[in-house]
Amino acid sequence: MTLLQVRDLTVTYDGGARAVRGVDLTLAAGQKLGVAGESGCGKSTLALALLRLLPASAKVTGEVLLGGEDVLTMKWGRVRAVRWAGASIVFQGAMHSLNAVHRVGDQIAEPILLHKRATREGARRKVAELLEHVGLPAARAASYPHELSGGQRQRVMIAMALACDPELIVADEPTTALDVMIQAQILGLISRLVAEQDLGLVMISHDLAVLADTCDRLAVMYAGRVVEEGPAAQVYADALHPYGKALSGSFPTIGDPASRFAPRGLPGDPPDPAALPPGCTFHPRCPVALDVCARDDQELRPAGAGRRAACVRVGRTGAAEDVRARVRGQGREPEH
Repeated sequence: MTLLQVRDLTVTYDGGARAVRGVDLTLAAGQKLGVAGESGCGKSTLALALLRLLPASAKVTGEVLLGGEDVLTMKWGRVRAVRWAGASIVFQGAMHSLNAVHRVGDQIAEPILLHKRATREGARRKVAELLEHVGLPAARAASYPHELSGGQRQRVMIAMALACDPELIVADEPTTALDVMIQAQILGLISRLVAEQDLGLVMISHDLAVLADTCDRLAVMYAGRVVEEGPAAQVYADALHPYGKALSGSFPTIGDPASRFAPRGLPGDPPDPAALPPGCTFHPRCPVALDVCARDDQELRPAGAGRRAACVRVGRTGAAEDVRARVRGQGREPEH
């Protein structure tokens, strides 16, 4: 069953900055979708648009169908209900998201009291159950955010996201501020809860390795658009778009001296959303760009079973091998 369907989603901020441009995504119930890309590629804007959390100044077009209902055209009362019972979000900075002057138990209980119409005693029992579910003792409900570690605060955020039994969790860089050991614990916790409760998950991250290990499918964004999509493990290990290949190659491989001493990556930064280059927006940084890339933008096209990529080389004989070789060597060829 299709849980979430995003159709031609576009988000434009004041000044003409096109942060998201024509994104199409589909998520089935119980499926985990990762969205990857550098800072400035539109990932967080996409996450906020799914729950209609963008500022009023942002112009949003397209459709965000959650259970068949378009979040973008709902009345505000319905949106408020959907944000907790239909879908909820886990932000990356728990200390910035939690209220510093309220106990965490009260903050978890607030949506339960409001949306579930529970009694205070019922909400208290639910809070204790949620905290234990995310690996915290129920007594932590009496703590203030500053009395908890970073990993514990992130667990509180996950408990809050689960408070009203949503069908979809949107996790926006949920482990960015955590050390590696705690990050692994939080990722394992999210994966376990998603599996146990048959939830849909959209996870935003710049780390392809994390997404490949956590998610079923992976969408790579660049300059507001999805440039590659497919099974997570395949996209990470064998990306077809040069940008996806560069992202996966920017992380050193443990036990591989070559990747440690000669790390790969890309020079420069993603373009300004208010001043996008013509043609394929990646071509100024692309090590395998052709002349046509500066003229013509590329749409997502089929690239094998369950895979799509927005690259002129996709579908050409030997193109995948050519991209892999040239990204490794950071070469560039003229078009003949």
